[in-house]
Amino acid sequence: MEAIGWPIRKDEMVKEPRSRYYLAPKRILWMTEGEGASVEGADHLLEKRDAQSTLKPGKEAPCILRNSGSTAGILLDFGAELQGGIQITIWHTIKPRRTARLRVRFGESAMEAMSELGGETNATNHHAMRDQVIECSFLGTTEVGNTGFRFVRIDLLDEGGFVQIKSIRAFLQIRDLEYKGTFACSDPLLNDIWRTGAYTVHLNMQDYLWDGIKRDRLVWIGDMHPETSVIQAVFGYDDIVPRSLDFVRDDTPSPEWMNTFPSYSMWWILIQHDWYRQNGDLAYLKRQKDYLLDLLERLAAHIREDGGNTAPNPFLDWPSAGNRQAVEAGIHALLTLAMEAGSRLCTALGEDRHAGLCRTAIGRLRRYRPDPAGSKQAAALMALAGLIDPAAANRDIISVNGSRGISTFLGYYVLRAKGEAGDIPGCLELIREYWGGMLKLGATTFWEGFDVSWMENAARIDELTPPGKVDIHGQYGEHCYIGYRHSLCHGWAAGPTAWLAEYVLGVKIEEPGCRTIRIKPCLGDLEWAEGTYPTPLGIVRIRHDKQADGSIRSAIDAPEGIRVIRESCR
Repeated sequence: MEAIGWPIRKDEMVKEPRSRYYLAPKRILWMTEGEGASVEGADHLLEKRDAQSTLKPGKEAPCILRNSGSTAGILLDFGAELQGGIQITIWHTIKPRRTARLRVRFGESAMEAMSELGGETNATNHHAMRDQVIECSFLGTTEVGNTGFRFVRIDLLDEGGFVQIKSIRAFLQIRDLEYKGTFACSDPLLNDIWRTGAYTVHLNMQDYLWDGIKRDRLVWIGDMHPETSVIQAVFGYDDIVPRSLDFVRDDTPSPEWMNTFPSYSMWWILIQHDWYRQNGDLAYLKRQKDYLLDLLERLAAHIREDGGNTAPNPFLDWPSAGNRQAVEAGIHALLTLAMEAGSRLCTALGEDRHAGLCRTAIGRLRRYRPDPAGSKQAAALMALAGLIDPAAANRDIISVNGSRGISTFLGYYVLRAKGEAGDIPGCLELIREYWGGMLKLGATTFWEGFDVSWMENAARIDELTPPGKVDIHGQYGEHCYIGYRHSLCHGWAAGPTAWLAEYVLGVKIEEPGCRTIRIKPCLGDLEWAEGTYPTPLGIVRIRHDKQADGSIRSAIDAPEGIRVIRESCR
């Protein structure tokens, strides 16, 4: 088919990679009451209705907002975090204008949807409009919104006016993807955490792989590493990853640094390494060669003879930003990991000279051992880079005071470092306390930032904050995520989903394209765990059961072409 209608040709169009779904509200959380404003028939909005208007309401009774001198408003809860907007279908409004002015406020928490822009709670329209005034026509359907939200407040602003609403539906924009990777175990909380992490990343798989769907709708390459780790464990191959990697590459010509940070260019190397190990796509890797080799040369030029480095604009993560020693240690470890990954990629590409350059750089880096200065994130990265002993890092820094002091982003690497130290029970408790803490507060996706101390006397995000309770969304946050500007759906926070596949199911890739995988299950206090792991050769199916003597009996079904190495957990 050369054309769709006339004169539009198919080759003139770009196909939308996402699908659209409609959802009715789950709950009415609040509505105006009293003199001057009223809401009638609000429960009709909870009915599953379409968006086709008619000349008059028939069997389907309307929800009516009346402004008799005061704004009439209603707050809807759609039950889960969504990316998209809402669709409002109206029967009639007041004559003669035949339109209604509505203020629409989206919120990732109930209190954000009730907020005013600015002020102490820092409500914003940054990156996506979430607070706006629109006009809706009678006998018409109006769509508004392109943001991350769960809650919507709608107010009728026309004084002396009314509006008959047939339906208010959310539209969800999401890629239709099969969850090829799965996870289940004897602890239902961990199962919920795995699903929440998978859904968090899934929502951020939009035009490109974003960091957040309300704020930070950008390709932050460093933040992508936990996301791509989740994608590998849940979806397997998806072209959004190479498209996003290439987007940042093409947007960052040499000698610039990705997203302005040398550390984020290091993360690009690590993602390229892991993506090649997972998918074995040498043709794609070859297309990165010129950029990769130049980047490795530039990074190596910043390594001093004593092993320190002079890379500018150091950034590790936000909670570490005020600890200069921790930032230095974390960046040093990250650079070591990036040069190790670069060496392996250069070997795969047959670039022996650059592989040798990387090995020389690694030798210098290992002469220098900066102090992580009590930072769990920096200590974890140093342990993963082999700069300090994982058991010592776990005992002396990472395990001190439970989950306090970790970040949603680098918490994934804290878990991996604890896993390398053999502290699987400690990992599971950390996941339950930290990521489970968000679920206890009503989260359906994981947040940009979180501290367990915030939970004290905090109201849930799916309720209006009662007197004497703390509005956790409006009151807390630091750096770029203060108050309601704080994103409550951030892909970098989904690390446990990848970690549970890697350390509990025990899947480790030993050869590019998953041609050889190692299965090393570590159940900790779990009685059993099972799941699937996607590979280019098919789905690996895994079941582990703890025996009475503490040993683990495993059943593994791997597709033809995959060699499985079985190993017992320490």
